[in-house]
Amino acid sequence: MLSKNRALFAMLTLALIVVGCSSQPASAPVAVPAETTAATPTAAPAPTTVPAQETLLVTHSKSDYMSFLDPAAGQFAKLTVGKAPFAIAIGPNHRAYISTAEGVAVVDTQQRKRIALVPYQAADAIGKPQYGEYRPGGMGIAVSPDGKFVYVGVYLTGRGGGVKSQLEIMNAEKLAMTGSVAVGVRPFDVVTSPDGREVYSIDHDSYSVTAVDPVQLKARTLDVAPFGKGGFEKPHYAAVRADGRLLLPYQGRGLVVLDPASGKYEMKPLTGNTHQEGVALTADGKQLLIVGIGAAGSATGKPNLTVVDVESYVEKIFPLERMHQMVATSADGRYAYLTGGVTYADTGWNGMTVVDLVSGAVRDFELPDYPLDVQLLSE
Repeated sequence: MLSKNRALFAMLTLALIVVGCSSQPASAPVAVPAETTAATPTAAPAPTTVPAQETLLVTHSKSDYMSFLDPAAGQFAKLTVGKAPFAIAIGPNHRAYISTAEGVAVVDTQQRKRIALVPYQAADAIGKPQYGEYRPGGMGIAVSPDGKFVYVGVYLTGRGGGVKSQLEIMNAEKLAMTGSVAVGVRPFDVVTSPDGREVYSIDHDSYSVTAVDPVQLKARTLDVAPFGKGGFEKPHYAAVRADGRLLLPYQGRGLVVLDPASGKYEMKPLTGNTHQEGVALTADGKQLLIVGIGAAGSATGKPNLTVVDVESYVEKIFPLERMHQMVATSADGRYAYLTGGVTYADTGWNGMTVVDLVSGAVRDFELPDYPLDVQLLSE
């Protein structure tokens, strides 16, 4: 059945250095008018067998666009969203939200056009858009379960001589920022509780999770440092299990299962022995996919993709030749899509990888401008 969609990836071979993530220390906003530039179709290498009629949204972090990628046909279309796009959050009503260095881009995924670019409240502390690992601006982003609000972690430099971050709240109907709360430094990821009552910022450089009440604009800092606060032993991304627990992997050595209500956590063993970055749950919520880029800090192994059962914590590990940052899964949970745009010091590559989670087959293909985040468009 899937054989009708078979094609071959163009192979890309690059030598890569395996390292991890290092440590380093307004007036009411107005939405920018809608982007009128049409999405530009571009040829991409034909992929291996993947489900037909699936579309991936991808941010191209070294440029100013995202793309709509058809992994079966090997085609992608560019759409300008804002400089240095980082993360994607998909909401209801054919909306997607992209955190950029300039603001939150609001995209109509059906018409494939940018509706607005909403500037951050802290635009004065961001300054001229930059690129690279430590560029100020939007990082993690999430949509409330009811689709009414968008939450974005904004990394700031230069305000008061310090390095700070804040969670900004955007009204999705009014397309305006309506509030902000201080969080830990460099919020790589933002996720919400299943009921939408709390928002969680994953604070990379603070070794913490910040739990935010988006109505009262109050925050609680949760210490999550199972291997201490130093070097590469940091939180990066999190997934929220159906019971509201946060799942945070560390170094291919342990999976933190955090109860945000109490702030307490337990750690389940992992054996991947790799510096872990992006995570994704399968559509049924039963398996957690974790990207590992290789040796850094206490992790001494090579790149891999770890798949963990979220209840039994049984692992399956897929070795990889290249480094990757983020991961998404096909709707049927069989395939994993990984991006090559590793945040740390430009050590990644211009491409993506597809992993068949049944056969173990791995195929790479080229994609320009450092693809960073990837999300499955489920419409």
